[in-house]
Amino acid sequence: MTTLARHPAFVRLWLSGLFAETAEWMLQVALPVYVYRATGSAGSTALVMVTGILPMLLVSPAAGVIADRFDRRRVLVVVCLAQAVVSVPLLAAGGHQALIYVVMAAQSALASLFEPTRNALVPALVGAERLASANGLMGFNSSISRLAGSSLGGLVLGVWGLGWVIVGYLAALVIAALLLVPRFGVHVEPSGGEAGSWLDGVRAFRDPSLRATAVTLGLIALGQGMFLVLFVVFVTGPLRGGDADVGLLRGIQAVGGVGAGLLIAAVANRVSAVRMMGLGILTLGLCSALIWNLPSVTTEFWLYVVLFALVGAPAVVASSSALTAVQLRVPDEQAGRVLATVYAGFAGLNTVGTLVAGFLVGTVGLDVLLDVQAGMLVLAGIAALLRRK
Repeated sequence: MTTLARHPAFVRLWLSGLFAETAEWMLQVALPVYVYRATGSAGSTALVMVTGILPMLLVSPAAGVIADRFDRRRVLVVVCLAQAVVSVPLLAAGGHQALIYVVMAAQSALASLFEPTRNALVPALVGAERLASANGLMGFNSSISRLAGSSLGGLVLGVWGLGWVIVGYLAALVIAALLLVPRFGVHVEPSGGEAGSWLDGVRAFRDPSLRATAVTLGLIALGQGMFLVLFVVFVTGPLRGGDADVGLLRGIQAVGGVGAGLLIAAVANRVSAVRMMGLGILTLGLCSALIWNLPSVTTEFWLYVVLFALVGAPAVVASSSALTAVQLRVPDEQAGRVLATVYAGFAGLNTVGTLVAGFLVGTVGLDVLLDVQAGMLVLAGIAALLRRK
């Protein structure tokens, strides 16, 4: 971990991701809450979230090819600046619902380029021997971003309004881009030759290990998609919280993730990525089941702050380990396409989970859907732990 901290190129990539993810979390929290507050409709909230997910399915094939064919550092710079540009209309025209859908869709399409490109760059930058530690630090990074972005998104929206959320979003993205403008100083980018077909990213899942990891990630995606809607309804319903409370509880999960990210960075290279993934997912599912059923006993808000902070730890363990499990099975020249395929599949099932939760919560009931969501995570964790490798 200390050697990575002294790696200038990795540090710049890490810091750029910190600002870019903080910006993304601000928008992901603020816009759905804004729509839910304006309409009072879980279905409309789900639709906003879907417009922030669905474009990944459409853009991911091209994103993987771009990540494998072009200078990955430059791709990241362009994506950050483009995300900033597409959000400007919200400053000029305000928070009209149709415009929010358009901005969320555009932001999502561009984000589908950022994630596979950055994560394809990490192994080439740090090497396989330090990959698990690097992913742990990236998980630490994501937790800090989540804490800052979610809290700021909810707080700024509640106090100053949507316009200032967009201003903060723009500033963070510009800083992220500027950090990546200088060259890394080492040649880690693809040569620019033929990258092959995007279908190569799909064919890679003939590998039984990759295929098993994909099944586990699919269950997580369904559960996470349900969470995106159910969480807002849970906090504003049973917990009787407001906009700032939604942002606080969504962001406070990063507190546990910070410690988990540092722990992974220190020990992950000595533990099987698949086993760590399974333990993380199973723990996350069990903790989720506890939280969802606790309101029947107490709605003391401070207790939920503590629980949501703790649950961030297994979430980061699961996500970082799953990423490592995929990266270790993929050659550098195909990394972008395989990762784009993973993100596309995750986004698709995420969309299914979001729509199911949004449109069934009024008929099936919040309690039932929350238990189903936790059950999916428990099942995914058990499936991963039963694998031989």
